[in-house]
Amino acid sequence: MHDAFLPRSSSAAPLQLVTAAGLGPWTKSQAARIRVLVDAAGFRGDAGRTLLIHGAGGEIESVLVGLGEGNDSFVLASLPASLPAGDYALTEIPEGFNGETLALGWADGAYKFTKYKLGEKPRRLLLPKSVDGAEVSRQADAIDWLRDLVNTPPCDLGPAEIAAEAEGLAKEFGAEIEITTGKALESGYPMVHAVGKGAEQAPRYVEISWGKADAPIVAIVGKGVAFDTGGLNLKTGSNMTLMKKDMGGAAHALALARMVMSAELPVRLYCCVPAVENAIGPGAFRPSDILKSRKGVTVEIDDTDAEGRLILADALTRASELKPELLIDFATLTGAARVALGPDLAPLYTDDEALAADIASAAKQVGDPVWRMPLWPGYEGGLKSPIADMKNTADGPMGGSITAALFLKAFVNAPSWAHFDIWAWRPARYGRAAGAAACGLRAVWAMLKARYAR
Repeated sequence: MHDAFLPRSSSAAPLQLVTAAGLGPWTKSQAARIRVLVDAAGFRGDAGRTLLIHGAGGEIESVLVGLGEGNDSFVLASLPASLPAGDYALTEIPEGFNGETLALGWADGAYKFTKYKLGEKPRRLLLPKSVDGAEVSRQADAIDWLRDLVNTPPCDLGPAEIAAEAEGLAKEFGAEIEITTGKALESGYPMVHAVGKGAEQAPRYVEISWGKADAPIVAIVGKGVAFDTGGLNLKTGSNMTLMKKDMGGAAHALALARMVMSAELPVRLYCCVPAVENAIGPGAFRPSDILKSRKGVTVEIDDTDAEGRLILADALTRASELKPELLIDFATLTGAARVALGPDLAPLYTDDEALAADIASAAKQVGDPVWRMPLWPGYEGGLKSPIADMKNTADGPMGGSITAALFLKAFVNAPSWAHFDIWAWRPARYGRAAGAAACGLRAVWAMLKARYAR
């Protein structure tokens, strides 16, 4: 079981979850001392606010937890950092809330990145029998791993280490893995090679395969840029600060693969990760270069800082060759996506109406928001080049997330495809520190379970 959860306890303090609207009726049903305490503390049931209720001996008898208007199932994320050390119990699931998501919110708040600085032991939560502890732990473990990968600095997580993490995952679940480097990479994945050849660590393409050969084929692709300087189109210092997270798409793909394999979902899984560092060096690719892709499409380089779509293009081509019935990619692709939707919403691109509906339904069910964006064909003209089949950026900055998605679409040949332009990060809020975050992952996992679970 995940470290944030308890399998059993006789002394865990129960959490009493109340909405702002339900606080009055709840208070009226309590003993006079509790009514006086609630009033004296000015507790109003605001989301994430807590009130400790002590027993006669000074022990924590229970904790009153505000749910606000009751529209945030991740509301418990603020509690592990704010409650006193000890064990707590989620005894009842309020109407309209998903118990699994409440528990994952707690695990999210309990997470600490301890590779370089030790943190406190997590506050632990006893789950009610109505919540599947094994499933919650499966997701929490995968998300913690994702966040560790994204939080790790590039000095300790380059393309080689990303591949090593994938090897460890494959070994854990008895999956096959193939890592392509050197001349084989240059000939088979030429744009992955071109983007990464200027760095000290050589680029590589990683492919995990798992599951029965006759099962439905699901392919997951993740952008693995270990660090992005922008290349010769060098980023400014402020825009380079968070670029250790530019492998966040790969972290999402690997975490989702972990969920699929640990749950033994009856699919034939392929997880495809192109891993590079976009660095400046004697071999760095240049603006005005023309690259030939795995698909044979030629691409004029307008901006070396639009490198993620190049490595994804080769990976999506390879994934399409595997004949998947469903192809999903995750990528920290554009700043334009953040301008459009901010840090919390994961932009979703797909032409498959049924898939879009299934993801939207799953996102609502588990409280993991996504927002469908248009693959507007009217913008495809901006990607045309006078001397190559395409160029890697459109004419001007407007609609940048859309045009990036349209670029990727040109390399997809699958009956059903979804692209997520994620941030893989979040600002400090809800009592949680800024850092790596899963974006759209739980929504996709809920969709996959609904489609494929026995």
